[in-house]
Amino acid sequence: MPMKRIAVIGCVGSGKSHLARELGKVLHAPVTHLDALYYDEEWNPQPQPAFEALQEELVSGDRWILDGNYNATLSIRLKACDTVILMDVPTWAALWGLVSRQVKHGSGQDQTSGIYNRIHWGVLRYAATYRRKMRPEVLAKIEQHAGHAEIILLRGRRRTRRWLEQVAGRQR
Repeated sequence: MPMKRIAVIGCVGSGKSHLARELGKVLHAPVTHLDALYYDEEWNPQPQPAFEALQEELVSGDRWILDGNYNATLSIRLKACDTVILMDVPTWAALWGLVSRQVKHGSGQDQTSGIYNRIHWGVLRYAATYRRKMRPEVLAKIEQHAGHAEIILLRGRRRTRRWLEQVAGRQR
């Protein structure tokens, strides 16, 4: 089954944005980083109803890759997708991803790359507790709303690279 409507989810620092960008190139599909919709230039969040409406509009399209967790609106993407990619990396890998992204890109926002770097204690705490607290909720939502979709669990950067190579090979 071809992947046309893809939700990329997982912990902050897990590699969601990188995977979404690379997958978009391979599949020639438009990529939307939800951070780019959610935050303005001063890091002010979008009002929830407006954020939901933007996602509803995006998922009505024929082809898309949406990158971002946003648990409160996750069901919108899960109901509409044909593929869920869960970046299911260990805690240390997510924390390393946060730190390495900070070193490589610094703080700030870049809508084209999907890099929204704003590390503070809340983000670090979220990453450190994701597998214990948020992951069970995400898995339950996947089960509840995405029974129709292909579920792909990527548990590390090496596995993610191999999977992307396989997808690229099938596109040739």
